[in-house]
Amino acid sequence: MTVQVMGIVNVTPDSFSDGGRWASTQAAVDQAMRLVEQGAEVLDIGGESTRPGAEPVGEAEEIDRVAPVIAAVRARWAGLISVDTMKPAVARAAVAAGAAMWNDVTALTHASDSLAVAAELGCEVVLMHMRGEPRTMQADPRYDEVVGEVVAYLRERAEAAVAAGVARERIWLDPGIGFGKTLDHNMALTARLGALVELGFPVLYAASRKRTVQAVDATAVEATDRLGGSLALALEGARRGARMVRVHDVRETVQALKLQAAVAAAE
Repeated sequence: MTVQVMGIVNVTPDSFSDGGRWASTQAAVDQAMRLVEQGAEVLDIGGESTRPGAEPVGEAEEIDRVAPVIAAVRARWAGLISVDTMKPAVARAAVAAGAAMWNDVTALTHASDSLAVAAELGCEVVLMHMRGEPRTMQADPRYDEVVGEVVAYLRERAEAAVAAGVARERIWLDPGIGFGKTLDHNMALTARLGALVELGFPVLYAASRKRTVQAVDATAVEATDRLGGSLALALEGARRGARMVRVHDVRETVQALKLQAAVAAAE
């Protein structure tokens, strides 16, 4: 099974990993094209940080950040562009600009019309699990049994999307590593990713540069210190059934996946 690599383009001043580096339209487009050259098959373009403690961004400002980038990338590249947003209006503007996937950390629960807009747009949709909201999600996340609860939640959201008119074959599921979860929760979800895969929807796995790496290796204080852990988690996600991994370090991830596939082919 080929695992697709989704490259992250944060058009924000405050993202946890690279906030401000690609905040201008031209810088973001240049970075997007670099990621394509490095092997990204999908680009995920976002204009609002969802790091722990992040403050919300206004709808108009978010559109102003992402729509010009998406349009400029679309003019140069025919691949799949995803918009990372929880707002239906932003998703609509992004699709009009050339995006064909809506990556929603709230699993289409942020607004009362999220489901209807997703069905109207006809784009692919990523439904992610998050406990709480970015500002408070890491305060004290608790679960009775994290894997069962996350799987049940995403099953329900997928069913709600289908009932609203979203085509079943366009739905992806994301366990939400780091979104309202402790290290133990993240490790359990990774180790038992197969429970989510068994629902029958393609799974997106996203752990790149997250604090869960620092929770294992205390020396990885800066996000850029977490490459080794990010690669290890991407490989585990792929090995356990993820169809796509969302990463900052595209070239390194593509290389790691190629080697993993080469070893598997030699078995």
